[in-house]
Amino acid sequence: MVTRELAGELQDVFERFARDASFDERKLVGIFLKPGIFGHHKVGRAADIYAVGGVGLDVWKRRWDEAHQRAARARDENERRALVESERRQNLGWRLYKALQVYGRWSRPDGYPVQLFGPWTRSEGPWKPISDFLLNAHRDHIHAAK
Repeated sequence: MVTRELAGELQDVFERFARDASFDERKLVGIFLKPGIFGHHKVGRAADIYAVGGVGLDVWKRRWDEAHQRAARARDENERRALVESERRQNLGWRLYKALQVYGRWSRPDGYPVQLFGPWTRSEGPWKPISDFLLNAHRDHIHAAK
């Protein structure tokens, strides 16, 4: 169970993500999430997202890293750019994380960072100086709190 405010925020972002990724009423995409189990769980203010499109966030992140490693070994800049752009189009985990980052309005308690963490936090933000502990704790899911 999550708060109405969090449910509404997630619904808005998920719908925007789905449209941007070419999903619709006939071509659906599944997103697996649970109420957050750390920090905010008592009041339903957080959700942890573990999979999108039937693939775990840890797998999406591994694919992302492998594509960037291939790009780093590319022969030239055009090939490197094409590899990265292809991964950006195909990687639903990264696309969902970016949609949450760009379109969501997450809580920011006094003295704490924006409450959006996941496998891409260090490279994509919104709080790039994430600790190794916090990054490791969110290596297989995205945590969003409202």
